[in-house]
Amino acid sequence: MMGTTKRDRRTLIVAAVGCMLSATVTHVTYAQRAETDAARADRQSKEEASLAKQSQNPVANLVSLPLQYNYYTGGGLGSASEMVLNVQPVLPLSIGKSWLIVSRTIVPFVSIPVPAGSTVIGGNPLLTPQLGGIADIQEQAYFTSSTPGKWTWAAGPVFSFPTATNRLARTGQWGLGPTAVVLTMPGPWVIGTLVNNLWRIGGDANGHVLNTFTLQPFINYNLPHAWAISTAPLITSDWSARSGDRWTVPVGLGVSKIARVAEQPLNLQLQYYHNVSHPDLAGSEQLRLSVAALWPTAASTAQRKKDEQAAKAKERQRERKSRQGSSH
Repeated sequence: MMGTTKRDRRTLIVAAVGCMLSATVTHVTYAQRAETDAARADRQSKEEASLAKQSQNPVANLVSLPLQYNYYTGGGLGSASEMVLNVQPVLPLSIGKSWLIVSRTIVPFVSIPVPAGSTVIGGNPLLTPQLGGIADIQEQAYFTSSTPGKWTWAAGPVFSFPTATNRLARTGQWGLGPTAVVLTMPGPWVIGTLVNNLWRIGGDANGHVLNTFTLQPFINYNLPHAWAISTAPLITSDWSARSGDRWTVPVGLGVSKIARVAEQPLNLQLQYYHNVSHPDLAGSEQLRLSVAALWPTAASTAQRKKDEQAAKAKERQRERKSRQGSSH
């Protein structure tokens, strides 16, 4: 009986020690996991802040796939509406260690209200209130430095191809011209402009001649948690139109946010513009919605880590100087 009691006591002691060890291991494991989650959250927060500024740079070393939806109404459209979905893949390509070619393609899917009295080829009335299809595709190619300084600049050609399947958007002409971007990123700001002009170099010789000017200034102020207040009005002029019907001049702003779906970073944008000047048949109000999937390149990721290490080194140096000054 005594032997049984001693064995029971030993069993209870062993069980208690085992429970304590198990609880300790569980607590340590949970603490390690919590630290890992906190580190991951901190890393993602820094990545999102960096991605916010990169996504605001039209010639950044960043692969992206923006889908930009534009809704126009009012003005010359009246109660009708015009819709444009721009698919705009951006692909940077390295040229050695110092240069990049940034390819920006714009594929516009359009839905245009049919003007009263319009007819198609053959003289048949157009019965549908909207005419959908693809407009002319543009290709922009920018040469820029892979290690920009205080100012970033880029320049190259812009092409327009007669790919329109929508008769109301069709030009039937090939276009070519220069395009350029310049920007600076002081502190939380990203400020710059994009400018280009397209001229007809071939295709249909009759009708409206392709000769269009584009100016897009952009101002972004970045806030905590990867939010930003931004404006990027698309100012255009059709030099072939009559003098009072050339310019489109929008004024407005919006917000953007870097978010994640699983591990995929996205840039979400919402902007509103009022066209203070526009052609007679164009809309006066514009709503722009944009979703862009972002893929940082290995080079841009390495540069971001290098910049973070340099910032930490500067901070440690300031702390050492501060301690040395207080000791004296």
